[in-house]
Amino acid sequence: MYGLVNTAVADLARAVGGDATWEAIRTRAQVSESSFVGMTGYPDEITYRLVQAASEELQLSVDDVLVAFGRHWVTFTAAQGWGPLLQAAGGSVAEVLRGLDALHARVSLTMPELRPPSFRCDELDASSLTLHYYSDRPGLSSMVVGLVEGLGELLGQVATATRTRSTADGADHDEFLVRHASRLP
Repeated sequence: MYGLVNTAVADLARAVGGDATWEAIRTRAQVSESSFVGMTGYPDEITYRLVQAASEELQLSVDDVLVAFGRHWVTFTAAQGWGPLLQAAGGSVAEVLRGLDALHARVSLTMPELRPPSFRCDELDASSLTLHYYSDRPGLSSMVVGLVEGLGELLGQVATATRTRSTADGADHDEFLVRHASRLP
């Protein structure tokens, strides 16, 4: 994964408990790097070890860490200069989710080694859809729940995602029921 992902993990750890929490997670994960170069590729194993160490250090499940990370990823990447690209993807949660593959295609122009997940949406009604999530990286699908919630917060909507199908149960991809609605003024 690109260093931007691991930098976001460090940023979340610092937001939760300061530099001491990040250092404890990094040490527990046996990661020698104290910082990462955003546009440099790192072995996926580093990210997996950081997530596992965060789970242990913060006494949260791995799924809870991934949900928190997904939510944090949205605001972190927006603050790192990716906000205009995200805003161009759409003005609502549903629009952004429908355009994620196109967004990843644009990002891959600057990150040629990018191996992003793929997303497909089936509209159910005006305020819900089924989100299909395909990834060659196992165990990260809980991050989608946080991404949806974070997109909602960023776009001024209430948004939730509930997993309805899982690769952990033998499915070929994960599916989520996404509900989204505008916040009342």
